[in-house]
Amino acid sequence: MKRKLMVPFLFTFVIAFTGCSKSQSTGTTLPPEKPLEPVTLRVHQLGGYFTDQDFDELIAQPVKKKYPHLTVTMDKTTEDLPDVLAKGESIDFLVTYHGRLTAYKDLGVYVDLNQLAKQYKFDLSRFDQGALDTIIANSDKGELYALPYANNLNALYYNKDIFDKFGVAYPKDGMTWEETIDLAKKVTRMDNQTQYRGVEIDDINRLLFPLSLNILDAKTDKVMVNTEPYKRAIDVAKQIYSIPGNDYIAGSPIDRFLKDRTVAMIPTINLYLRFRQVTDLNWDVAQFPSYKDKPNVYGMYDLHCMIPMVASKNRDDQMRVLEVLFSDEVQMTMSKKSAKFPVLKDPKFKQAFGQDLPELKGKHIEGVLKSHTEMAPPNSLYYSKALSLLNTEYANILKNSKDINTGLRDAEEQIKQYVTTEKAKK
Repeated sequence: MKRKLMVPFLFTFVIAFTGCSKSQSTGTTLPPEKPLEPVTLRVHQLGGYFTDQDFDELIAQPVKKKYPHLTVTMDKTTEDLPDVLAKGESIDFLVTYHGRLTAYKDLGVYVDLNQLAKQYKFDLSRFDQGALDTIIANSDKGELYALPYANNLNALYYNKDIFDKFGVAYPKDGMTWEETIDLAKKVTRMDNQTQYRGVEIDDINRLLFPLSLNILDAKTDKVMVNTEPYKRAIDVAKQIYSIPGNDYIAGSPIDRFLKDRTVAMIPTINLYLRFRQVTDLNWDVAQFPSYKDKPNVYGMYDLHCMIPMVASKNRDDQMRVLEVLFSDEVQMTMSKKSAKFPVLKDPKFKQAFGQDLPELKGKHIEGVLKSHTEMAPPNSLYYSKALSLLNTEYANILKNSKDINTGLRDAEEQIKQYVTTEKAKK
């Protein structure tokens, strides 16, 4: 008889206990949790950092799945930040590379993520500390203005058909710049009225970044281009474009590699998604060339960053977006599918790089991963224009209009004059 009474009693107790929610400390009934109000967050990027597909798969969809009240949109324009703010518009996130952090510091748009990480228990120890230190170096008092979601990846891409045509062995991992130039000489040939070029440099920074060279000192604005390290870097380019048949010409070296297919090798940044447009190109990849005294270094940190804006009225939701973007699940998807090289320090994310990309099947990606980046010095406020002035003289040197010493001396004087003029305006 007692066993028959037990079940109804237990059932009644469960109903009584679960029928309302009571505070254990006070015994009072708590109201049901209020649903979060719908919020739309706006992301503005200064360039093509996220494709529409990337943004949808890495931010918009996973955020909506985790937090249904949140909608994250991405601007279709890439206007400069001051232009956006001048129109009285408000954005919640800025996406750009870390080198532009200094340029916007005086706008007062940043918030310190060190403090937010403590407040929201966001684990910064999961990130590559060198990447975080690179961002912190752009602040005044150790603030962390941005979170890096990807680091640019340098590699030596090569056209296998050109090497096969001339019976020359493919590039190998661990080559120095000198060895790369020697190999380029073997495939720089005229054949059937087509001039094949052994190697081209698409940007002066491919030579400067492995030496951590940054044109101006960010603290003093001292111009550093007319010094031995810069002469050394530009001498490499001079040797490349002094190979007979491989002289410097205007236009895009990347287009000559991908479209014209007259360039045998190009050492440059992450091109992996570009290969979707040239599926018939017979290419592979090797480790980026190194300076003899800096083996296995392909550059300095070149970080793509998610930057929460201080003026946002939705701080909690900003942190929810960062929580989702930097979750293991989304970071693994990013590494496998979007060809973005992750900055989380757990090696599993780097090891998964490109695994789901058909373009990379059978490619020698493991060679690329043998190199690493080094600490990047902060950029001066005047960096962008200074780089432009240096590039003009760099081209003059490669066209034999000036020798290296003259070209760098002229670049130094022009940059000094520019900085002086700009400072006088303040």
